[in-house]
Amino acid sequence: MNKNSSPIINLEKITFGYPGGPTVIDKLDMKFYQGDQTGLIAPNGSGKTTLFHIIMGLIKPSDGKMEIFGKPAIKEEEFSNIRGKIGLLFQDADDQLFCPTVLEDVAFGPLNMGKSKEEAIDISRKTLDSLGLAGFEDRITYKLSGGEKRLVSLATLLSMKPEILLLDEPLTGLDTETRLKLIDILPNLDLSYILISHEIDFLTATTKQIYTMKDGKILLDDQSYIHKHEHVHQFGRIPHKHN
Repeated sequence: MNKNSSPIINLEKITFGYPGGPTVIDKLDMKFYQGDQTGLIAPNGSGKTTLFHIIMGLIKPSDGKMEIFGKPAIKEEEFSNIRGKIGLLFQDADDQLFCPTVLEDVAFGPLNMGKSKEEAIDISRKTLDSLGLAGFEDRITYKLSGGEKRLVSLATLLSMKPEILLLDEPLTGLDTETRLKLIDILPNLDLSYILISHEIDFLTATTKQIYTMKDGKILLDDQSYIHKHEHVHQFGRIPHKHN
């Protein structure tokens, strides 16, 4: 992270509200730099997922300025290029997986990026292996466990070699083993990412800075402090929430 360089995501005074509802994002400012691994924690309904959808161009703000990778992000054709460089992990893995087998799902992205069938298969196998999923190629996607689906969903993103990951509640529905695996995998990815989670311990282990959202805005380090604390209780090794 080099704050002397230009941000790769730059949002200024972004405002958005769903039709007939209140303002969800209100004059939000955010600068995200190459190498950042940022956590975002806030109550449901605070606008976290909406922020991700705005960055991906899935919904359009009513006001404000957006620049992504140093270029204005306004028109759909501009977002078409952006989406090839940013991978969005949805909360529900079933929204991400749609092919019969794991290999087909993971190879789908590289094939659409112009890779040959042989190249796409090679990339997919290497990506699955890096996530501890070697041998999953011919597994039927809908028969996978929740944790396996989550890891395969991540593999579908990584196979496209994105520059940024947006991870929306990646722990949802995961067993303890898969949670621990994600804690081991994420910080070692040579990628910039923003990670939404309700679990402070998970964010502390996987991100370099943690922000929160309130009143439609991101609160920076000098506005909000999130801290660790030591405690003792049974089953302390199991990842858990702190409220």
